[in-house]
Amino acid sequence: MKQKGVCPKCGSRALLRIPDHPGRYASGNNIYTTTFTLAGKVPVIRYVCADCGYVENWVDSASDLAKLRRAFR
Repeated sequence: MKQKGVCPKCGSRALLRIPDHPGRYASGNNIYTTTFTLAGKVPVIRYVCADCGYVENWVDSASDLAKLRRAFR
């Protein structure tokens, strides 16, 4: 969905990008790379098809992907 702009389930182009909100703590769709601080928060962006409801989750930032590789290798 993110790359092609088309829902893989129904073929719709009516897609919504639901961003993480930086002010939220301990909620939302995030991955945490540390246990003691929120500094290790990696936001996961949701893409939703407005027609069928199909959802995909993506980490948009290359630097956040690097953080995840370091934390979970």
